[in-house]
Amino acid sequence: MAENKNEKFMKAALAEAHKASDKQEVPVGAVVVCNDIIIARAHNLTETLKDTTAHAEMQAITAATSWLGGKYLTDCTIYVTLEPCAMCAGALGWSQVSGLVYGAADEQKGFTKITGQLLHPKTQVVSGVLEKNCRDILVRFFKTKR
Repeated sequence: MAENKNEKFMKAALAEAHKASDKQEVPVGAVVVCNDIIIARAHNLTETLKDTTAHAEMQAITAATSWLGGKYLTDCTIYVTLEPCAMCAGALGWSQVSGLVYGAADEQKGFTKITGQLLHPKTQVVSGVLEKNCRDILVRFFKTKR
């Protein structure tokens, strides 16, 4: 069976999550795709940068807007291994990203637990892409920490 586009790009985000794990960061990865080309790759850097806002999505937004030369991601889709938190969803909303595709739901801090509109109204959301793979890397990481 041929791999679909969402799975292809989520695998790239998972590769970023593995980079985070190798650095002892919470293993969340993200890629931003524009016209079927990855224009930004990022992973959590909160420990490395000692910055609580250095989530994978925030790093990816910064890299993508820099690559595009503008502040909006209207023709882009972000693929992230874990459901964005409220902070990241708000930033994605302000960036006017066209699409959000995520793997594992975040039962505790995911943006879908918040009442109100955080994403741009036109952002299309797809959840559960390679969910098991995305969840497994997090479970393995936290088992080593507890």
